Amino acid sequence: KLEPSAGLVKASKALNMVDSQYYLPNDIGVSALDCREAFSLLSPREQMYSHFLSRAAWYGGLAVLLQTSPESANIFVLLQKIFRKQPAAELEPVAMAAGLTSEEYQAFLVYAAGLYANMGNYKSFGDTKFIPNLPKVRVQSFKEQPGEMEALWDSCSSALFSLEGKQKQLGLGSKGITTYFSGNCGLEDAELAQKFLDFQKLSAYNTRLFKTEKGGKMSYEVRLASAVKSGTGETRCGSFSFEDQEFTVKRGDYAQIMERVCHYLEEAQAHAASENQTKMLEGYRRSFTFGSIDAHKEGSRFWIKDKGPTVESYIGFIESYRDPFGSRGEFEGFVAVVNKAMSERFAKLVSSAEVLLPELPWPRDFEKDTFLKPDFTSLDVLTFTGSGVPAGINIPNYDDIRQSEGFKNVSLGNVLAVAYATQKEKLTFLEEDDKDAYIKWMLPSFEMQVGLHELLGHGSGKLFVQQTVGVTSWYRGNETWDSRFSTIASSYEECRAECVGLFLCLNKLALSIFGHEGQDAEDVVYINWLYMVRAGLLGLEFYTPESSSWRQAHMQASFVILRVLLEAGEGLVHLEEVAGADGRPDARIALDRTKIHTVGKSAIQRFLCKLQVLKATADVAGGRALYDGYSAVTDSGPHDFLRLRDTVLLRKEDRKMLVQANTRVQGEAVELVEYEGSAAGLIHSFTERFQEDAEQLEADLLELSKRDSPCWCH
Repeated sequence: KLEPSAGLVKASKALNMVDSQYYLPNDIGVSALDCREAFSLLSPREQMYSHFLSRAAWYGGLAVLLQTSPESANIFVLLQKIFRKQPAAELEPVAMAAGLTSEEYQAFLVYAAGLYANMGNYKSFGDTKFIPNLPKVRVQSFKEQPGEMEALWDSCSSALFSLEGKQKQLGLGSKGITTYFSGNCGLEDAELAQKFLDFQKLSAYNTRLFKTEKGGKMSYEVRLASAVKSGTGETRCGSFSFEDQEFTVKRGDYAQIMERVCHYLEEAQAHAASENQTKMLEGYRRSFTFGSIDAHKEGSRFWIKDKGPTVESYIGFIESYRDPFGSRGEFEGFVAVVNKAMSERFAKLVSSAEVLLPELPWPRDFEKDTFLKPDFTSLDVLTFTGSGVPAGINIPNYDDIRQSEGFKNVSLGNVLAVAYATQKEKLTFLEEDDKDAYIKWMLPSFEMQVGLHELLGHGSGKLFVQQTVGVTSWYRGNETWDSRFSTIASSYEECRAECVGLFLCLNKLALSIFGHEGQDAEDVVYINWLYMVRAGLLGLEFYTPESSSWRQAHMQASFVILRVLLEAGEGLVHLEEVAGADGRPDARIALDRTKIHTVGKSAIQRFLCKLQVLKATADVAGGRALYDGYSAVTDSGPHDFLRLRDTVLLRKEDRKMLVQANTRVQGEAVELVEYEGSAAGLIHSFTERFQEDAEQLEADLLELSKRDSPCWCH
């Protein structure tokens, strides 16, 4: 235990006030994700299945520490060791005795909770670094292991507080920090590696790239995430010469973590409800054992066939938002219980899809030949690991499977209920007259937008993979949407899906499926469109003027849509800079609801058609010109968006952090362990999460972190 004399923390220098975007405020929202009722309705076998899948997901999620920044894993271990020895409440008097104020101690807890919630020291939503909002703290000594704690502190304390240059955000080369590439890699290396991977018919999803120089010649190591480090397996490893450069493909990235994931997936297999689930888990296990994306695809095929399960899950290297090049997947895993009542609406939407899809504004040839009816369920999340928790998902992300075999959609109901709830006094930039309606209709409209966005947005449109009459370009060989459109792919696709939601929410059938008729339906449409234009303004927080780059795919998409609707003119959207009640800069955004069905609809219709045609035909040059044009943030034109960005930063509210439950096997039963919705509760959930092998796990994380540390210096 820590004694007051050991001095947990000491102020070593006066607090340097930093830009508020680089720390988390003490009053940040923290909510517990409630899944007790959903979990209690599961059978003992289903609970056991959920438990082991959750264990696999939580252990796999630790890979995100190593995918985020060089110091994240060390900071995680440091915090685990501090809070495992003494819970937050017991630590407070120790901190007070060491000279901290209660506000500073709370800031320390908020920082720790933020690191756990984001699985690293960069925000999952926006990719900016966050540092503790208190004087530099110094871990003095632990009676039991002073040497170890001192070394751990020394390994990460300087990076923990640094906001120098490119450390402020994630990015490639001079634009920021990334651990998907060694520190000496730039965009040209990423492009060359992508060509090599395409040539070898290897996916980038589970890889990282390391460049070394030997005798004036560059060589590249493509490292696959896998439990095994060598030997034969499902993926072609070895050395290759490509465009006069040496490439080596190796296994063993995150090996100790992948080993644990495979162990728990095997345990889960014993409790699977069907042969599809067993084969699905077998595919995942092979993938994480050997580093094979083909095996993960095979598992995903069985996952798609696993229609209407009570317990829904997915796991792997999935979303490529945080790879600066847009091809490598961040690890995530989720386990959730299907909410049958809420899922009925989504099932109705699926059965109406073939009526709604022809309403979309592109020629029939640009739509999939047949709509493969997916599962679409509303889920109550038990576990969601990775760097953040979304509101809805459309997966798998493999183009070839989506186009010919199908996909699944999920809406995360209990996440929507807590993460997107808001209070009137925190509603920025809206007219007073809009605020009550916004609070009343925001969740119903958002639920509908999520449904339309996931199913008919991400689920619509074809990619041309061979020459077709009238089409001058298409996807060749092993090319995918991500590999061709790379750095803009994620945001462009989110924008396309958001536009589909805005366009189809005007449809009476779509509205009626979600139970909205008459005036209520008009209010839902109005708030859905108002939410989007306000999100476009809020999105400016996630733009970095220094590098002219966007840090968040969805918020860039919202800004693009705001620009399209402002450009439509005719008084549809009104945006002005004003002085706030506090005398500081403020802004107001308003939407003329009488023009949504006319001016608004035709603007989205034209833009959406362009997005789909350019995507379908692999027209990268045309797509970039269009998307980069609307993404530009300038001080010229009718709106000074750079100045508006300062106003948005001045009045921003940080995203809520979610506290998730743990599961524990007690004899033959599984117990759900819940925690309070606070920073201390979030910390407590993590210190109890890895109890069975805490010491060994922490040693493994430090070893993995240390092995790569020479690669980040440049």
